Amino acid sequence: MAVDLLLGLQWGDEGKGKIVDVLTQDYDIIARFQGGPNAGHTLEFDGIKHVLHTIPSGIFHKNAINVVGNGVVIDPVIFRKELEALEQFDLDIQTKLLISRKAHLILPTHRLLDAASETAKGKAKIGSTLKGIGPTYMDKTGRNGMRVGDLELGDWKEKYRALANKHESMISFYDVDIQYDLAELEAEFFASVASLKDLQFIDSEEYLYQAQKSGKKILAEGAQGSLLDIDFGTYPFVTSSNTTAAGACTGLGVAPNQIKDVKGIFKAYSTRVGSGPFPTELFDEVGETMGRVGNEFGATTGRPRRCGWLDLVALKYAVRINGVTELMMMKGDVLSGFDQLKICTAYHYKGKKIDHLPYNIEAENVTPIYTEMEGWQEDLTKMSEAQQLPKALNDYISFLEKELEVPIKIVSVGPDRKQTIYR
Repeated sequence: MAVDLLLGLQWGDEGKGKIVDVLTQDYDIIARFQGGPNAGHTLEFDGIKHVLHTIPSGIFHKNAINVVGNGVVIDPVIFRKELEALEQFDLDIQTKLLISRKAHLILPTHRLLDAASETAKGKAKIGSTLKGIGPTYMDKTGRNGMRVGDLELGDWKEKYRALANKHESMISFYDVDIQYDLAELEAEFFASVASLKDLQFIDSEEYLYQAQKSGKKILAEGAQGSLLDIDFGTYPFVTSSNTTAAGACTGLGVAPNQIKDVKGIFKAYSTRVGSGPFPTELFDEVGETMGRVGNEFGATTGRPRRCGWLDLVALKYAVRINGVTELMMMKGDVLSGFDQLKICTAYHYKGKKIDHLPYNIEAENVTPIYTEMEGWQEDLTKMSEAQQLPKALNDYISFLEKELEVPIKIVSVGPDRKQTIYR
């Protein structure tokens, strides 16, 4: 039985959490494969809004097991708060949530290092969420990080102390004013580790192999977005893990030839949080309206998202490097009311017209070339069938399908799981 992937194709915040929640009824296992609590997956149903940061988005379904894979970095403090927020919903966490022993742990000093590094950059800061993600992945690749499996060993606190001491010396190197009380942070960390140890730790690659062998249906859930991939994103304004399809193989221990459907999610327009190039960004009333109507604030940070027209050059790039087999378009309802819509179909790049994503898309190098289309005025949020969608929206979708050469199977017309139209 093959593994399907679901991932974002822009700069994150595409709506992955909602779609995983919608699709979970068709799967036995939802497995998160990368990222950390810098992700914020928002789910809305039964009049309640939920925000998950590390726990897979299938957790509210009784039919599915949720696996936090080896490619994820876990902050025990944030993880405990997530668990506490779920207590009121009568979920069988003990049997439905499994954690890979090979997942790395975010220590309090990782967060402090993140803050020190970002502060030291001054105006050149990259817009880190300050959750300690980057420093944790640095320790992982530096081969001295702490993993979940270490918590089952008797000497894990000694390992913790050695790594925390190293971090403190690194913080002093940055020579910035970072105020903190490590004893207080550690007390909360150790209490949260105790809660984490109440959960099931697994050898996730073996677990998923046996699940495949027994015919279980598995959906791998990504975090952030393809344009934030450490290798293929808009570096250095990226996250610290591989957010693309290849990351599912290394983040879960799944062989490449076991990947079947790659479900790519994108917004009907573009957004990004934090710093970094954004060719189609709007600084006018149109961009302000997108942000206000779309409630474009980061689910993790609360920061307002920058908004702009759909960038088809970047989207094609993401479709190709991920091998996307089907698409899901989110927030079509946000574009209702605009008389004219624009889609970036090419760039002016260093005096030439190009239709691929170049090495550098900073504003001084890239000017978007737009195709204009008619907008629609209808309120989509009450629609439930594909035949109800207005002609202008269908024309918009058809144009995208022709350009991307991949079918758009789902159109989301609101945040609730019921506001999902299948095509």
